[in-house]
Amino acid sequence: MAELDVKRLAEYLIDGEIGRKEVTRITAELPQLTVEDGYKIQEQLVAMKLSEGYRIVGPKMGLTSQAKMKQMNVEEPIYGYIFDYMVISDGVIPMNELIHPKVEAEIAFVLGKDIEGPGITGAQVLAATEYVVPALEIIDSRYENFQFTLPDVIADNASSSRVVFGSRFTRPEGLDLDLVGVTLSINGELKDFGAGAAVLGHPANSVAMLADMLARKGQKLRAGEVILTGGVTGAAMLHAGDTVTAKWDGLGEITLSVK
Repeated sequence: MAELDVKRLAEYLIDGEIGRKEVTRITAELPQLTVEDGYKIQEQLVAMKLSEGYRIVGPKMGLTSQAKMKQMNVEEPIYGYIFDYMVISDGVIPMNELIHPKVEAEIAFVLGKDIEGPGITGAQVLAATEYVVPALEIIDSRYENFQFTLPDVIADNASSSRVVFGSRFTRPEGLDLDLVGVTLSINGELKDFGAGAAVLGHPANSVAMLADMLARKGQKLRAGEVILTGGVTGAAMLHAGDTVTAKWDGLGEITLSVK
């Protein structure tokens, strides 16, 4: 694309987030927008947040289920970034800060060593992982009715919004993370369930793929980062007054209230 105004488009998305208002997807104006363009806008958006003093907690993967990749007609997932202001520590989500949030249950990895691609394997990821921890990710696309193309959602920092981490940190040794069962309930009603294998066959494969994707840009995963590997469950819509409960076999549980 000849003249892509990444600064204007990043500001457009940030304004939607800060103003808690839906915006029209970028490809309505720029139908020729590519995945590469989407990442350029995302990089600008991330740089602007960093310049405001926010800190990156770690990257996140999206579209990590075969069904989602098929739906979006892609061969690999997408990634974005979780910032410190997105982390909910008291288990309460203020609805008035968000637009149309959805929640999904994930398994997060806390790295003890740097990981640099290409050619990373799931086994190498597990060897470099200090802990795994359950997480609820709240995604909140800035686009109208959660409707977007792939370049749109990449530009929008992969719909990153809020995250709640569990209190139990578990060493990965001896864990069959692909077999970990997860349930997601809202107000006592089971919304979805799944196992770790829903994430690219094994959540560690998601981290390995992320390392390889970042390597194309000369970047790497760093010790201390907390990486969201992608939804084990589908994403369920949230409403004010909801109580969310998620349970992970052997990893713990999280309860979240929406105020």
